[in-house]
Amino acid sequence: MLLHKTKQGQDALDHLKMFAGIPPPYDKKKQMMIAADLKVLCLKPTQKFAYLRCPAHEVGWKYQVVTVTLEEKRKEKATIHHQKKQLMRLWKQAEKNIEKKTDKFTEVLKTHSFLV
Repeated sequence: MLLHKTKQGQDALDHLKMFAGIPPPYDKKKQMMIAADLKVLCLKPTQKFAYLRCPAHEVGWKYQVVTVTLEEKRKEKATIHHQKKQLMRLWKQAEKNIEKKTDKFTEVLKTHSFLV
């Protein structure tokens, strides 16, 4: 709990910055996973922790439902992206497998200048 009535608490609230999503200068940069900062590696199993939406709600932030819906949308997009990535990987593997079988035909087509 933040003591918002004291001078120190008011200063802390003034310096507190929370964003819904990724703010504009950072949303175009590549996102990386830092293994040393993972909750599983940093915290002991008995140690308490809080998600960011809990302290924000306690401070008076009213958009907790919005972030939950945005997070669900982000997860859906991530699964679609992952499925597309897997399909592309399978497509490339299929092209390699077919290339072995069609090598002699492509050579003939190249000699007759049908393929460049």
